[in-house]
Amino acid sequence: MHAQMESYTLHGIEAVPVEVQVACGEGYPITTLVGLPDAAVRESKERILAAFRSTLPAIPPRKTTVNLAPAELRKEGSGFDLPIALSILAAHQIIEPGRLRGVAAIGELSLRGRLHRTRGALAVALAAARNEVRTLLVPRENEAEVSGVEEVEIEPIGSLGEACRFLGVPSEKLHDEMDDDDAPARRVRAQVFCPAPSAVDLSIIRGQQSAKRALEVAAAGGHNLLLVGPPGTGKTLLAQAMAAILPPLSDGEALEITLVQSVAGTLPEGTVRAQVRPFRAPHHTVTPAGLIGGGLYPRPGEVSLAHGGILFLDEVPEFRAGVLDLLRQPLEEGSVRLVRGGRAVRFPCRFSLVAAMNPCPCGFLGHPTKACRCTGRQVQSYQGRVGGPFLDRMDLHVEVPAIGAVSEALVPRRRSLQAESSAAVGDRVGRARKRQHLRFRELPSVECNSQMSLDHLEEFGRLAAGERAFLERAAESLALSPRGIHRTIRVARTIADLADAETVEKEHLAEAVRYRRMDRLRSMGASA
Repeated sequence: MHAQMESYTLHGIEAVPVEVQVACGEGYPITTLVGLPDAAVRESKERILAAFRSTLPAIPPRKTTVNLAPAELRKEGSGFDLPIALSILAAHQIIEPGRLRGVAAIGELSLRGRLHRTRGALAVALAAARNEVRTLLVPRENEAEVSGVEEVEIEPIGSLGEACRFLGVPSEKLHDEMDDDDAPARRVRAQVFCPAPSAVDLSIIRGQQSAKRALEVAAAGGHNLLLVGPPGTGKTLLAQAMAAILPPLSDGEALEITLVQSVAGTLPEGTVRAQVRPFRAPHHTVTPAGLIGGGLYPRPGEVSLAHGGILFLDEVPEFRAGVLDLLRQPLEEGSVRLVRGGRAVRFPCRFSLVAAMNPCPCGFLGHPTKACRCTGRQVQSYQGRVGGPFLDRMDLHVEVPAIGAVSEALVPRRRSLQAESSAAVGDRVGRARKRQHLRFRELPSVECNSQMSLDHLEEFGRLAAGERAFLERAAESLALSPRGIHRTIRVARTIADLADAETVEKEHLAEAVRYRRMDRLRSMGASA
């Protein structure tokens, strides 16, 4: 007796179809599972047998072989519990095998037959829609995230018994033994998860006008930003405030962010689509796999969880050099490509990088009132931990100086002197992004100025003779690398967009050059 149904395994942020095939016959009553299953899939046999005992009358013992095809594709996760269980029941004729045609399923079973939430349900629903699956059975706890996929009929299931009833097994043949705590939750209307917006508004940050302007430029063009200053000057607050001035998510961005979080298993329950851009701030002890992603069965790292939002690296010199070097490819390409078991997976990771650091080990180099205790060699060694290739990929280097007077930080300002709010700055950022959207409307791979390639710079960032000569002198003075020059032009293009200017002028270039602070320090150190 044979039966089969469709399920899916995750491959990056994609779901790959897997056919669950079951054959039952005479022989020693043992269940064999083949098809490159991982440990979680192999252990499904014990969960399924316990769920059978809690849900169904005794099943005649037979030799059972379960094959997950294609055989050369590794299968991982506990989401195969439900399709394997239903296929076994169909092979035993408890479920009519024909009822499984056009039906796919995912879900982890508890020992009492309840279905638990499975990561990657959104990716599975999108793949099922592409493969013209008629009905997809998912755990009830995954209902919200897949509710936006309208091309396939979604059937939320709370238990194995409920799945059997849906597939035509009479209720009198089932005996669910779940108590009140294990009973499936009542079906509720899916709610859109919308976290509260960041409480950090630019208006509450006193002073730091240069840093706030740099935030505006970085948000308008999708640029990377390095903040340098003593402790307590507001570097972390500024990074958090940047999230409030980024433009709203488009439908495509919201879907991709939700998909990454679903695959990573970090999507809050009840989420239909992400409504705000992510803000990720990993500790400096993060491992390479934690930052970039990885593992035997690769999962997204912090760079992918920050996709569409902000990745904030505080105390960036404390990160291991090898970890920072891993950021080069994601920053350039906007994606991470990992190879495991001869197969390559890709995770999107197009984010704005905001990094912060002290000017020296003690943090008080250049402080107006506190003396620095560091030697010149210590300062040079500390700043040298942030290598030139990493600095070249930071579009803006900005000093965040210590606030000169206590009253400036603590005494509330008069209403007329109140700092500009995030809403006002965000409005200018939105207008600049719209200009870029119109400029790049025929280039699907480019959304903002920071993503312009060299060919795009030739077309959209071309400089007049006077501006080119000005930039050449600045590049020679600061010893800018070719990559640093190109990034300066991209930043100047963004500054021009904020000013509603059609072409890049000298004043735009001059402001962009001022944002190369670390290049100035390196050039001064070389001359010394």
